[in-house]
Amino acid sequence: MENNQQTPPVIKPDSNLVWGILTTLFCCLPFGIVSIVYAAKVDSLWYSGLYQEAYSASRTARNWALAAAITSLAVVVIYIVVVMVIAASVASAPYYCY
Repeated sequence: MENNQQTPPVIKPDSNLVWGILTTLFCCLPFGIVSIVYAAKVDSLWYSGLYQEAYSASRTARNWALAAAITSLAVVVIYIVVVMVIAASVASAPYYCY
């Protein structure tokens, strides 16, 4: 007789839901929402016995949260550079008094 049941791994993967929520609130909204969606799947997949899928959803949620944080950081850096370039060009512009 064949046993089709998977044996559970030792540890349930972290859902990364907190990171998804934080990146949604403070970073990049679209990427954070995708992270929350995948994080919400982790527990249900785990308790359904789909262990590899639970690990995959956990990794995907983490990756989307990281993408949200990195995207937000890149936007802030680009914004600061643009503001500095504009400020430098305004400061170096000649001042005419009529």
